[in-house]
Amino acid sequence: MSGCTSDGCGCPSASISSPELLGSGESHVVYRIENMDCPTEEALIRDKLGRLPGVAELEFNLVQRTLAVTHRLPSPEPLVEALAAIGMQAVRDTLSPAGQTTVLGIAKMDCPTEEGLIRGKLIGMPGVVELDFNLVQRTLTLQHAPEALPSILAALKSLGLEAQVQGGAVGGDVSAPADPVKTNWWPMLVSGVSATASEIVYWWNGGFHWAVAALALLAIFSGGLATYKKGFIALRNRNLNMNALMSIAVTGAMLIGQWPEAAMVMFLFALAEIIEAKSLDRARNAIRGLMDLAPETATVRQPDGSWEEVPAKSVALDTVVRVKPGERIALDGEIVAGSSTVNQAPITGESLPVEKSENDPVFAGTINESGSFEYRVTALAANTTLARIIHAVEAAQGSRAPTQRFVDQFARVYTPAVFAVALATALIPPLAFGSTWIDAIYKALVLLVVACPCALVISTPVTIVSGLAAAARKGILIKGGVYLEGGRKLAVLALDKTGTITHGKPEQTDFALLVGDEQSVRRLAAGLATRSDHPVSQAIARAALEADLIPDVADFAAIPGRGVCGVIDSQTYHLGNHRLIAELGLTTSTLEKRLDKLERQGKTAVMLATQGEVLGLFAVADTVKENSRQAVAELHALGVRTLMLTGDNPHTAEAIAGQVGIDEARGNQLPEEKLETVESLLDQTGTVGMVGDGINDAPALARADIGFAMGAAGTDTAIETADVALMDDDLRKLPAFLRLSRTTAGILTQNIAFALGIKAVFIALTFTGHATMWMAVFADMGASLLVVFNGLRLLRK
Repeated sequence: MSGCTSDGCGCPSASISSPELLGSGESHVVYRIENMDCPTEEALIRDKLGRLPGVAELEFNLVQRTLAVTHRLPSPEPLVEALAAIGMQAVRDTLSPAGQTTVLGIAKMDCPTEEGLIRGKLIGMPGVVELDFNLVQRTLTLQHAPEALPSILAALKSLGLEAQVQGGAVGGDVSAPADPVKTNWWPMLVSGVSATASEIVYWWNGGFHWAVAALALLAIFSGGLATYKKGFIALRNRNLNMNALMSIAVTGAMLIGQWPEAAMVMFLFALAEIIEAKSLDRARNAIRGLMDLAPETATVRQPDGSWEEVPAKSVALDTVVRVKPGERIALDGEIVAGSSTVNQAPITGESLPVEKSENDPVFAGTINESGSFEYRVTALAANTTLARIIHAVEAAQGSRAPTQRFVDQFARVYTPAVFAVALATALIPPLAFGSTWIDAIYKALVLLVVACPCALVISTPVTIVSGLAAAARKGILIKGGVYLEGGRKLAVLALDKTGTITHGKPEQTDFALLVGDEQSVRRLAAGLATRSDHPVSQAIARAALEADLIPDVADFAAIPGRGVCGVIDSQTYHLGNHRLIAELGLTTSTLEKRLDKLERQGKTAVMLATQGEVLGLFAVADTVKENSRQAVAELHALGVRTLMLTGDNPHTAEAIAGQVGIDEARGNQLPEEKLETVESLLDQTGTVGMVGDGINDAPALARADIGFAMGAAGTDTAIETADVALMDDDLRKLPAFLRLSRTTAGILTQNIAFALGIKAVFIALTFTGHATMWMAVFADMGASLLVVFNGLRLLRK
């Protein structure tokens, strides 16, 4: 039993320290320092400012060249003077903390090539603070100075990328992914026919003919004009991306007379680009499908009692909405009239419909099956459970998984390295060994094609997004690729008992009167129990003989991990567990025997006591969820050790753990002790997970490598703070998450191995003289398509 603490009634209480507020004499200032761009300057500044009296905290951002200082100085002038003394010219950044966040939709940004180009253009621009890319949704979230937006849009336009402002990143409506660019297939048809005709004429004529060059140029400019434009922009911005490399390779092939090959290379590249974009749309549609779950309109009761269909976005809180059989529910709410069965699979992944009646919650996007009912709206369209799920999935897509970060870093080194090798291949053999220039340049052009890291880079985000979307469909909300990928390493899983392994709705099973009158003792216990929201207290309250006789309680206080106390009729009473009674010094050998017997039966003993004696003994038992044993068995089969942490006594913990097959149980665990247990596991084992459903589990959930929140549907805090949120109370989603994580990791490994293997093979074939340019393009873009399709397999799971 837990809640707020107080010592007004003389109860034991836990001290809670309030965090120090910024307003208590502290100020915050941000400086932009143009000549601070490496750890050397950071160390110099940290040493100088750290010795200034009144400087509380320094936060460096070397990428943005900003320094945030929290201080207690009368004015920030000493900071500027100290920085100037070490040669650092600091300019006050008026952006922070009053900056602006804008979401831009960029229809032509759908692969890392465009991301790299945009990042190189915008990073370092005045007023640009942070960039957050979401390639699947084709959005760029910017943190910037308000006056910087026009120049940002102009910079994007100079890259050939039109951007549309979609709104703020936080607190706005859920916006659909940017619509894909419509493909005009006629230029591609002309390009393919012309490239093929150029090859035929070349072989028919036995060599070069003016018609070969004419057909090749027609193929190149009908199918590859967009590639040339993008390549020119990239080179102008000193960016060796895929379009720049392909433009150089095709131009080089034409200059050395390889017209048919140049035409075929450009056609195959442009065709593969289109097919790849269409394939990526499948991953985007997985998120678009979530957005389409909630209907755009709702039938709302008007002030005069009539019903009118209105847009769901315009419906206010506490409005009454009517739902007919077969309709999708438009908004979150609470039923006020009627009953039905509702298919909640889109939110929770439950396989069977759920019975709903008055006072039961309903969620946007779920399907009303049999009956008709009316419900009161409890969340606006932008804040429904479905909207929060979509926001969480979108945010998770933007985060980089470990493998993706490795691939991005590798690609940044790989492309310039291969370009340097290609340049050396073109120059060194003819100059040093007398090789022909044509052969050397041709090999260099083949290497330029191989230098495109597209297959490698695109494989990870598609796989991660597919995994996140597949999990969301099953009612598993994963808050980032780092958790999806990291779940495969889970070695030990700590689980809370109440509400996680058990239903969390215990019932009173036993009562024993120790002192006084039975009705009076029950009445006093009910008075304290009704003031607590703990399930054990609620069980005692439900078992009260006469609800109308429940007394008033003064100075009520909850004692975390122990129980509650309060004053009734000028007398202080305690209602709590074995630990509380022991701390009050009221245990006896006879009482200990009775408690031991109950606890060995898996029951929780609760006692009513005054300051001097125990008046009554209550026993409460919780029932184990039907799926808990199966879930634990599946976890063990996956090689995960299980540990149960509960505030109940050790005997009850052992009894419940034995029922479901958990490896180890620890009782009498206060919130801080659960945290200590998780920390000790982190020191001893690999990846540690924690599963819980209550506020008292929050510290341990936050400290674990992966925190799992149970029954998160409709719960703002769980969705926003958990690493993984299980939308219903089915523990079997835990092994499902682990299997998905392991499958995702396997596909990532396959894609990386395949992409790098293709590169290695063609680099070797290039130096042996067996690789041609069109073969390199076909293999490279074919590899891109294969890794995309391999990643999309997760959507079928």
